[in-house]
Amino acid sequence: MTEAIVTKKLNLFYGDFHALRDVDLVIAPRRITALIGPSGCGKSTLLRVFNRMNDLTSGVRITGEVAIFGEAIADLDIHLLRRRVGMVFQRPNPFPLSIYENIVYGLRVHGERQRSVLDEAVRRTLEGVGLWSDLKDRLTGSALQLSGEQQQRLCIARVLAVRPDLLLMDEPCSALDPIATARIEELMQDLKNQYTIVIVTHNPNLAVVCDAEQIIHSRLDKTDGNRVVYTTGGIEDPIITQLIVDVLEGTKPAFDLRDAKYEILERSP
Repeated sequence: MTEAIVTKKLNLFYGDFHALRDVDLVIAPRRITALIGPSGCGKSTLLRVFNRMNDLTSGVRITGEVAIFGEAIADLDIHLLRRRVGMVFQRPNPFPLSIYENIVYGLRVHGERQRSVLDEAVRRTLEGVGLWSDLKDRLTGSALQLSGEQQQRLCIARVLAVRPDLLLMDEPCSALDPIATARIEELMQDLKNQYTIVIVTHNPNLAVVCDAEQIIHSRLDKTDGNRVVYTTGGIEDPIITQLIVDVLEGTKPAFDLRDAKYEILERSP
């Protein structure tokens, strides 16, 4: 089976600042993979590489290879890429439109006008995110009137309406309370049967519900003073994952996991 995401010697620069350095990464399909690590280490920057959102940032330069399902993203039409790779952000961002129009927005952008297709997409996605029974009689109402959790679920439904191959989630629970977070975690478990999900989080409680973690660690490069990012590979044992998170957050001393074929780089002062 073709891997969902493969990067080789991926480097990203913001002007002269070297943000990502020689990142080699493999993400399996139809799993939930978490990118975890301390704040500011480049998790979101790496996530945004996968649908080329960094292209919108002035001064960004990227080298190396990035492929989704065997296709180099540099060779894909940007509109097709963003249809295949959907993204959910930290805070819910529904459009100031009706619930119905929020969900079908992407389909309309891609030229879909047939009402039956739009109606089917609304029901399918709302059922998929567990909102159909609550919202089926409120589809013409404003999406801005929904609760924070409902808005985030709606944003996920909006992405799923165009049937993406890959779902990127950038700290999707950071603005939600613990109960709403638990519900989003349950939703992710349901969605992984159909989609490949990559989630950015610094919350180890959220990371351990995933099938694999890619630990992202930053330190200061002594040669040029830039903060650079390393990945230590996939960790599937939640106990080991928690130990790694403790190291990254500075609550435990650095250690090696050589027996498990993973190594934690020495933490910077």
